[in-house]
Amino acid sequence: MMKTGTNKVVKALLTLAWPAILEGMFQTLLQYIDTAMVGRLGAAATATVSLSSTYSWLINSVISGLSIGFLSYIARGIGQGDDKKVQEAARQTILVALVVGIAIMGITLWMAPHMPVWMGAESSIHRDATRYFVYVNLPMVFRAATIIFGAAIRATGDTKTPMYVNVFVSFLNIGLNYLFIYQLSQGAVGAGMATAISVVIGGAMMTMVFLHNPVLRGKETRVPLAYYRPDGRVFAAIMAIGFPIVLTRVASCLGHVVFTSFVSSMSTTIYAAHAIAITAEEIFYIPGYGMMAATSTMIGNAIGEGNPKKERDVKLASISIIFLLMCVSGFLLFVGAEFMMGIFTEDEQVIAIGAKLLRMVAFTEPIFGTSAVMEGIYNGMGRTRYPLLVELVSMWGVRIVGAFICVRYLGMGITAVWIMMIANNVLKAVMLAVGLKRVNIPKNLPI
Repeated sequence: MMKTGTNKVVKALLTLAWPAILEGMFQTLLQYIDTAMVGRLGAAATATVSLSSTYSWLINSVISGLSIGFLSYIARGIGQGDDKKVQEAARQTILVALVVGIAIMGITLWMAPHMPVWMGAESSIHRDATRYFVYVNLPMVFRAATIIFGAAIRATGDTKTPMYVNVFVSFLNIGLNYLFIYQLSQGAVGAGMATAISVVIGGAMMTMVFLHNPVLRGKETRVPLAYYRPDGRVFAAIMAIGFPIVLTRVASCLGHVVFTSFVSSMSTTIYAAHAIAITAEEIFYIPGYGMMAATSTMIGNAIGEGNPKKERDVKLASISIIFLLMCVSGFLLFVGAEFMMGIFTEDEQVIAIGAKLLRMVAFTEPIFGTSAVMEGIYNGMGRTRYPLLVELVSMWGVRIVGAFICVRYLGMGITAVWIMMIANNVLKAVMLAVGLKRVNIPKNLPI
């Protein structure tokens, strides 16, 4: 039997995690629908939309990395019972969302006409790809607000409201897709228009929730404008946590780009099987990312409270829960491999190759989920430099170098490439686990 304290920790973790898991599942399912809607227009439309996916992933990684810095800082402030600290951080989120959103918008709008050329797209889709890229990135301030404010709200223990906002926006996006793509005959560019409107509405909704959150707002009904000036001390503390996470996400994203380039040099059938299998797997590792945010919040609270027992209980409970959940997830992926591939293609050869790959990776789903939760532990502790080192070693030292040797020098196929991906996941989990036994909370972190 679990002790009462451990039971409370497990209940709190599940309470925080299930909305994030459900949100991720809804968003992924709706992403599947979104992809299918554009796919009905043909290969050119699919290419128009997919060209910007790598850049979108990179951009979202940068913003979400910063958001975790705020989540960790605010969660620790709440654990300490320091309302002033929490509200100071909340004010900084507004400045960061504005500055980062405007900066990224400017960069992406400059990139827009060059992006299709850099990606090697056929000239026939350059115009539509550029327009789609502009529409998707124009409301970047609202996208930054959605991600950063959402993290701050979750840090207060409210994971349901961000879920409601994001799920609503996902359904809205699907409805607007239907309107712009089919009813108004805007094609693939219409999908960009739908995304832009959805992002604006989502950002506005998340901002309203953020401004009305009593923990983040405090008791003041009217806050002087001077309160929103930059605070170097708070910003430095948040960046000490968030910047290594940004670098980790960028290293991971760029690694995936290079990794994919090795596969794209193979036959079209093999590349299609690889790409579809990666997409099909997404929904199965969502529990890991949902538990990651909950774990970061509770670890931050425990450290703020100065409660080492609670911190240990959170670590043990979160890893145990996610391992069991991902065992179930991996089993479902193994038995449903052909079904998942069949959702996206009717090509029997592609389904056969992709199903084989999915069954290979299904055995490592518990390892992948455990890694995600361990990253959440490091984030909550404010120790974000070590996971950066782990990402560089496992992604670039194993997956990239291994795949390069297998493909370019040994002439091996897609199976060997996925074995390198699995080896990357295993090494990452081992390194993170070893680090947890040796790492302590930094005493010099200004938070």
